[in-house]
Amino acid sequence: MKAFRLDELEAERAANDGAYLQFVRERNMSVGLYALDAGETDPQRPHSQDEVYFVVSGRASITVGMETTAVGRGSVVYVPAGVAHKFHHITEDLRVMVVFSPPEG
Repeated sequence: MKAFRLDELEAERAANDGAYLQFVRERNMSVGLYALDAGETDPQRPHSQDEVYFVVSGRASITVGMETTAVGRGSVVYVPAGVAHKFHHITEDLRVMVVFSPPEG
């Protein structure tokens, strides 16, 4: 079993000076924690994997393809492989759990 605490993952991510911390990588999926602070710009480009975002905390909007929606704690967003997507109008520090299938990178 692999079990994680969000506060420990956030501390590890911050200590490594990165916006993204991958903490699970298996044959069929990977999971990471993505962080964008209020007012920050999301530099993402389309990925070659399907993704699911689960918003752990914060508030923002996300545009996937041509659709935009507001997200906050508890929001879940599916992004198909190859589709352009970005978080924007980040009004509260955003922490998002990201599941890639197959594994990212």
